[in-house]
This record gives sequence, C-alpha cells and structure tokens, in this order.
Amino acid sequence: MAKEDNIIQNKSFEFAIRVVNLYRHLTEERKEYVLSKQLLRSGTSIGANVEEAIGGQTRKDFGSKMSIAYKEARETRYWLRLMKATDYLNEKQADSMLHDCEENLRILSTITKTIYKKGTESGGNS
Repeated sequence: MAKEDNIIQNKSFEFAIRVVNLYRHLTEERKEYVLSKQLLRSGTSIGANVEEAIGGQTRKDFGSKMSIAYKEARETRYWLRLMKATDYLNEKQADSMLHDCEENLRILSTITKTIYKKGTESGGNS
C-alpha cells in the first residue's frame, strides 16, 4: 500500500512533531498537564495509525487504520479548540495548529472515502 513521498505520512509526522513541542510548552511554561496529555495522545496517534495503515496487509486493514487516524485527527481538533477557548493557547498558536490539523483531516477524509468507495464497488471483499 506504500508509495514514495506519501503526503499523509509526511504531514501526519510533521504534525506529531508540532504536537510534541506544544505539549512541552504547555507542561513546562503553562503547567497544564491534563488537556495537554490528551492532545499528545490523539495528535501523535494520527501518524502512528497512518504508519500502521501503510503496513497493512489488506485493503480492509488499510481502510480501518486510516479511519482510526481520521477519528484521532477529529479528537485532536477538539482538544485544540478547547485549549483555544480556555486560553491555554493564544489565537495564533491555536489557529496554526488547527490549520495543520484540518489539512490532515481533509487528506484522511479523502483517503477513507476513496477506500470505502472502492470497497463497495468490488463488493467489499478485499
């Protein structure tokens, strides 16, 4: 299933780096440990699930892991919005992270819709 220069693989990894750095900032500078831990878990899980999908043995396995990555990206968006609304993140920080999160969501949504469409066209047996 893997392709050279996989855009979602790269973008989800780069996003995970940003999430880890944001987690460090929130825990060291803001002394916030609960919400930031949730963000760390969901934000790094996106790329981890993409990696698992790429290593998947079947189309169904690939689709399942990409679907989980999409759900983790949605959860990450929630935590970022909550941190913005509660002033743990300023508008600039939040909007930058949310932009990258939305970009991952758009790509993952397209991938999961394509996999689902191909699965239903072939009778779902893959």
